[in-house]
Amino acid sequence: MSLTTLAWLIPLPPLLAFSTILLITHRRKALSHAIAIGMLGVSFVLVQIIFWNGVVGSRLAEEPIASSVAWLPFRAVPSWLRMGVWIDPLAAVMLFMVTLICLLIFIYSTEYMRGDPRYSRFFAYLSLFATGMLGLVVADNLLMLFVFWEIMGLCSYLLIGFWFEKPSAHRAAMKAFMTTRVGDVLLFLGIVYLYTVTGRLDFATLLSPATLAALGTTPSVIQGLSIAGLAGLLIFAGTVGKSAQFPLHVWLPDAMEGPTPVSAMIHAATMVSAGVYLVIRTFPLLAAGGAPLPAMALIGGFTAFFAATIAIAQNDIKRVMAYSTISQLAYMVAALGVGAYFAALFHLLMHAFFKALLFLSSGSVIHGVEHGAHATHQHLDAQDMFIMGGLRRRMPRTFMAFMVGGLALTGIPPFAGFWSKDAILGGAFGTFLKSGTVSWNFYVWLLLSASAFLTALYVGRQMFLTFGGQPRTSAAEHAAETGRAIGVPLLVLAAFVVLAGLIGIPAEFPVLGPLFGNNWLLRFVGEQYGEAPLNFGVMGLAVALALAGWGVAWWLYGRKPLTAGQPDPLVVALGPIHPLLKNKYYVDELYAKVIVKPILLVATWVYTKVDRAIIDGVLHRIGHGALRWAELNRRFDQHVVNGGADGLGEGIKRLGRDLRSLQTGRIQDYLIFALAFTLLVVAVMVTLGS
Repeated sequence: MSLTTLAWLIPLPPLLAFSTILLITHRRKALSHAIAIGMLGVSFVLVQIIFWNGVVGSRLAEEPIASSVAWLPFRAVPSWLRMGVWIDPLAAVMLFMVTLICLLIFIYSTEYMRGDPRYSRFFAYLSLFATGMLGLVVADNLLMLFVFWEIMGLCSYLLIGFWFEKPSAHRAAMKAFMTTRVGDVLLFLGIVYLYTVTGRLDFATLLSPATLAALGTTPSVIQGLSIAGLAGLLIFAGTVGKSAQFPLHVWLPDAMEGPTPVSAMIHAATMVSAGVYLVIRTFPLLAAGGAPLPAMALIGGFTAFFAATIAIAQNDIKRVMAYSTISQLAYMVAALGVGAYFAALFHLLMHAFFKALLFLSSGSVIHGVEHGAHATHQHLDAQDMFIMGGLRRRMPRTFMAFMVGGLALTGIPPFAGFWSKDAILGGAFGTFLKSGTVSWNFYVWLLLSASAFLTALYVGRQMFLTFGGQPRTSAAEHAAETGRAIGVPLLVLAAFVVLAGLIGIPAEFPVLGPLFGNNWLLRFVGEQYGEAPLNFGVMGLAVALALAGWGVAWWLYGRKPLTAGQPDPLVVALGPIHPLLKNKYYVDELYAKVIVKPILLVATWVYTKVDRAIIDGVLHRIGHGALRWAELNRRFDQHVVNGGADGLGEGIKRLGRDLRSLQTGRIQDYLIFALAFTLLVVAVMVTLGS
């Protein structure tokens, strides 16, 4: 079987699992999860064959796996729309990451979701979610990518609202669906605009040097923007929605209402990663447009700092991670904005591993605390860090996994996040040096550096509140370590978090660079965009900021661990700023007042004044008119049509009765009738003859 055939097959096994579980095995839990895991395992094997073939043998950068077929052909234009696969080094490394993390999450879910009445449906939705991401990565054109992009949007709605009995879950699902639609509409406009201008949507054509040169120099319909600039901004708008960047970030924290495996899927392997992947995939187009890059850098830098400040004031263990994801995705967006293409890709891959580890570890904590709450008959919010404490002794394996993920997230060497985050900070600082002036490049680097300090602060706070000190409730005191189905994925992810960063160590880094392949990842994905020069000063500053953040967290929460009922020291430290951060700068309330409420008022007015009064009024009048017309028809039918027919029938019946009276049965009567008839005929003939 050729590599091209394998590439076509990659998204199909989980799609088959989705259909099979929903239609056939939905009543059998064990069989449902076996099918889901088995089918995703098939995709994982297919990806491994392609990935390692690319690593060892073929030159994917120069000769990507590419194939396409006509889709919805018309007679006049048989190939107007095509669908196909395109696997280059970028797609290959993304497929490796997505299938591995999704597979681990599927295994984790078998224990985490045990006992849920909709267990089989959960695995069906997860399988469709995986299908969406795999299809998006292998897509060879923007329209096919958009189709799978929307499949993931549907799955996010279904999975965030999976526990739809909770009003908060239902609201969160609707909020996610509606907020991301804003970006999706703008992305679709960008796709339509590109097709209108070029007549093509495949990446091979759109990203070719000749096409980029033409799109980058041809004015668009908006003065001052080239076609590439306008299309790039519209494409980036899709990323702003999908990757939860300001101002469309509000849906992601509320998405924590879904089960923890869903949170891990959204934050690590699918959904939000898809947004960054889109701008990485189309980066040459955005760079040719010019205008999108400063917008990306500024939005990314601001969002990274903005989300990090909110994270330090949250008490929900998963919401802290949610704002962390927004902040880390913003790092990637800012990196692309300053031209650090490789750094953005590197951080996307590394972030997927350590964020999956952190979310699954958080789920393990929640699971353990819920066990303790059940054992002690307490009704508590199992996600509130202030009811925890002392879990490092009750859940040592989870503690170690969380610690590894936390160190990676905060950029402590030698964990994966250190290498990738430093590459971004180095790229931002290098762009500032290259510009030679204190412009937006400098402020982007400053915001990202400040975010590095805040990241360590909120992760340290999370660690000390959750695992440090003594248990603050009976639920924490009776928390139990989770089982093997949860523990094994944590172990595998922890290993990747420790080791995966080695593939991207800069070649100039003493000893480790040459030892681990002189930045193997850069050479594999292609060196056309290069990497920022290694800057030990920036690297040292980043580590110092991270250590400072951990130090402040220890001073506030670790030096004297909190006891039950003790107020949060951060409230005192931040003073009047704390309510602002805890309430997320009141952005949700602002949107509710400025956007949601006016829209609902307009919708209510349209419903009552236009829909009910005018449209329904017209329809009701038409309906009443139709009823009256039907009544007239009924009467005409009853009195004219039926009456005439019935009268004719009655007349014939009466005539028959009258004629029957003539049938006496006597021969003399018949002779008289015959004679009379003969005389009548003779009379008529005589009359006619005369």
